[in-house]
Amino acid sequence: MPAIILENANKSYGAGSPNAVSNLDLEIANGEFMCLLGPSGCGKTTTLRMIAGLENLSGGEIRIGERVVDSISKGLFVGPEKRELGLVFQSYALWPHLTIERNTDFGLRLRKVPKAEREALVTRVMKALDIEKYRGRYPSQLSGGQQQRVALARMLVVNPGVLLLDEPLSNLDARLRLEMRAELKRIHAEFGTTIVFVTHDQWEAMTLATTIAVMNEGSLQQMGTPNDIYDRPANRFVAEFVGSPPINIFEIGAAPHDVVGRHAVTFLTARLGPDADIGSLGLRPETIQIADSADAVPLGNFADEAVVTGILPTGGSWIVELTSGGKKTFATANEAPRHKVGDTIWFHVRPAALHVFSRDGQRLQRADDVLAQTAVQ
Repeated sequence: MPAIILENANKSYGAGSPNAVSNLDLEIANGEFMCLLGPSGCGKTTTLRMIAGLENLSGGEIRIGERVVDSISKGLFVGPEKRELGLVFQSYALWPHLTIERNTDFGLRLRKVPKAEREALVTRVMKALDIEKYRGRYPSQLSGGQQQRVALARMLVVNPGVLLLDEPLSNLDARLRLEMRAELKRIHAEFGTTIVFVTHDQWEAMTLATTIAVMNEGSLQQMGTPNDIYDRPANRFVAEFVGSPPINIFEIGAAPHDVVGRHAVTFLTARLGPDADIGSLGLRPETIQIADSADAVPLGNFADEAVVTGILPTGGSWIVELTSGGKKTFATANEAPRHKVGDTIWFHVRPAALHVFSRDGQRLQRADDVLAQTAVQ
């Protein structure tokens, strides 16, 4: 399947209303597992529907390979039935009066695929998704996870090349969601299908995708691998949206009572210079280490004094709440903390793990370079 390219794609639902999608440039490569991630109303489902042909562009262009499938300026629109894409909705949309086998081979029958070939395709996909034993049952006799497998099988048997999934796991309980995530990873590896997956769940995106496109208010915020998105967020929105517990953010100079923020100014300006456009500092909870005293803090690390004000076990790990000058900071630990509530400690973070953002919320790339060199020295 050729690449899917959105170029300056826009979608508006009328004058006076903000664009649902604005100036979106996106390329989905052949065989990629792309997750469109963002909060409700960010434009991710609208983007998926535009790719599928269920929504017309208000501006810009969509190409599948060299073929233009939607363009206002060129007066072109190719209907969804001619784009050779498979779409799985949040609701499974199975025919209740048809058996699982008939639901699965529905698209093949419409294409008049010969019976022997049809049965071979259906058997192969059913075995891959572990639903062959249910082929004679009806949808009402299956669990939600089994029905979701049938919906996927119905798309996979027609070999669409691109599978578009609109929050397909949101109706499942936690255990089934975990099982279906593993199933989708296996499907992607086994069938080599290009998958575009819409979700608001950051862990779904982080565990499934080869590439994540983070959206907010109709605009693309960052596109990259899960590690890129987490380790080098392009701006504060991405940093705060991805991560659980969320990243700790300290405003630089905005809150006089923010002791940590004031100390961060001293630490960062000593390395970046007084003219650096520093707006805020971010600390991921898992990068925070705890020491008994200032003397125990490794040389060169960003550090501050705090009081332990809470210890929250999560079953296998612990969240430690620290308070300094009225500002709460959260750290995570994989072993039971040896400090107790009320203890005064020092928390510290190595320079390369600091996330520095400008006053307009963008990541300071120069800070990354300088702080990485500081860590080496």
